[in-house]
Amino acid sequence: MKILTTAKKVVDVELTLHVENGAIVEDGLQYVINAWDENAVEASVQLKENNGAETTLVSIGNSDNTDMIRKCYAMGIDNGIHIDDPALEKADSFVLAKVLAKVYETGEYDLIITGKQAQDTDSGQTGIMLAEVLGLPCVSNVIAIEVIDDQNIKVSRLGDAGTEIVEVALPGVVTVSDSINEPRLPAMRGIMMAKKKKIVSLDLAGLGTSYEDVGGNALTSEIVEFMESETRQAGQKFEGDAAEITVKVVDLLANEAKVL
Repeated sequence: MKILTTAKKVVDVELTLHVENGAIVEDGLQYVINAWDENAVEASVQLKENNGAETTLVSIGNSDNTDMIRKCYAMGIDNGIHIDDPALEKADSFVLAKVLAKVYETGEYDLIITGKQAQDTDSGQTGIMLAEVLGLPCVSNVIAIEVIDDQNIKVSRLGDAGTEIVEVALPGVVTVSDSINEPRLPAMRGIMMAKKKKIVSLDLAGLGTSYEDVGGNALTSEIVEFMESETRQAGQKFEGDAAEITVKVVDLLANEAKVL
């Protein structure tokens, strides 16, 4: 089995972000692998260890992505593909899906594993759009993957009414939830070996396509601006007689909060 896994570089949302003139202030930002994609990498490596799968990671972005790819190498990924093209800087989910489809077409992959969503946009569209572009079956929000044979897998997904069990004919696409596993911490030996491994770097021309061919000249969505969320006001603490406090709280709820 050959597995293609995707990984996106995102802003570390654990840090305090600042917005100015509708854009995120870049000074002091740090970037990390998207949390759901790290789960996808772990799922791929587990399938490699348990079922002898061959794993390939693809990441779209600038030169900074190579550090992230090497981290995935250290976790156990076999091969890395870096799509580095300035034209893709403002690409939307559909364009990225079409680029990933081109990568899929360059190899004979049996399974594509992506994270359910990205922690910067939370759109959760790219993996599902990729399946649609390729005409492959897709299961989202997956929490377990079991290999039945070379042509079929069985997955568990979180549905509205509970856990759903779905059998998928390969090739196919799954987008994984962060509940599927706990990503491993790379061992020192893996980190050292990862530094020596080759990363295949391609631009759109190297993929045999162009920005126009992947829909870049007719984006279906765009980020207009970023806005800081409203600061939550501090709560009030009341002490004293219960009856007096009750009257005071009811008055505030009715006249200030206007919820009564």
